[in-house]
Amino acid sequence: MKTWFITGASRGFGALVADRALARGDAVVATARNPEAIIARLGHHPNLLALALDVTSEAQARAAIDAAVARFGSIDVLLNNAGFGLMGAVEGATPTEVEAIFRTNVVGLLNVTRAVLPHMRKRRSGRILNISSIGGSRGAAGFGVYCSAKFAVEGLSEALHGELAPLGIQVTVVEPGYFRTDFLDATSLSVSPVIIEDYAATAGHVRNVATGLNHNQPGDPAKLAKVLVDLADAPNPPVRLPLGSDTVAAIAAKHASDAAILADWHEVSVSTDFG
Repeated sequence: MKTWFITGASRGFGALVADRALARGDAVVATARNPEAIIARLGHHPNLLALALDVTSEAQARAAIDAAVARFGSIDVLLNNAGFGLMGAVEGATPTEVEAIFRTNVVGLLNVTRAVLPHMRKRRSGRILNISSIGGSRGAAGFGVYCSAKFAVEGLSEALHGELAPLGIQVTVVEPGYFRTDFLDATSLSVSPVIIEDYAATAGHVRNVATGLNHNQPGDPAKLAKVLVDLADAPNPPVRLPLGSDTVAAIAAKHASDAAILADWHEVSVSTDFG
């Protein structure tokens, strides 16, 4: 039996993973700002501990981790799932909107991760799964600020992977594409009220497309949840795990684009060395 600690567990990927982990006999510490929403979604279960957690509070993160260890003795898997998106042109994003995105998606992830690491280091064991996005692999018009936060999650995850692997702790950053969750609903996605007509063909176009894509996304959230629960047992998990055919296609296209840049600008790129 493994013990999971899941943030943002009242809905979406977090709730699906929690449900599947409980079904296979694991213990789950499910957290959200409103723990009653967790019970409403998952029901009462002897292996479930529902806790209130605002990930932007370092004190709350440490208290929740301590409560989890007190109840189950250890934390084997941390799933950093809490987060939300922002749609709109980069120029139109207000400082308040930008700060909110980074406070939850980046600082919140760091708060929980730093709180759990002393326990995992002591046991020389543990897994950390950080939910990123297709937007963590490539920036996209209309989601620039959100992508920048997920780029930060990617960099942190890669660095943590290097720091923690010698200590027996494995880190994977998960890169979902468009899955049929509530991510494009108002509960998970903020839409900047600032509309600049010059961006009608780029960020403005994305606003229109997102409306039609909502609840018609190609990805199956239940299948993603199964992959993540199975990943907890994988002997050699990857540092990055793209999920969804759209993510795979986006990464392949970016690799091809980057390869072309290296080829076209190679002489300029290497010309800046001494000698």
